[in-house]
Amino acid sequence: MKPWRVLIADDHEVVRCGVRALLEGTGKFVVCGEVGTGREAVAAVAELKPDMVVMDIAVPELNG
Repeated sequence: MKPWRVLIADDHEVVRCGVRALLEGTGKFVVCGEVGTGREAVAAVAELKPDMVVMDIAVPELNG
């Protein structure tokens, strides 16, 4: 089975790095992008077409 492509959206870089490490450490996920705002998340989803988005519900500019 091929890994799930994941977009991570969080305004804290340290959180994005931690989530990336946890997900990629399983071998079942590959992070296709990281963003820090809601607007960036919407644009990244349209461009990258990830299988899943892991998003903080309180990011700047269009929160969850």
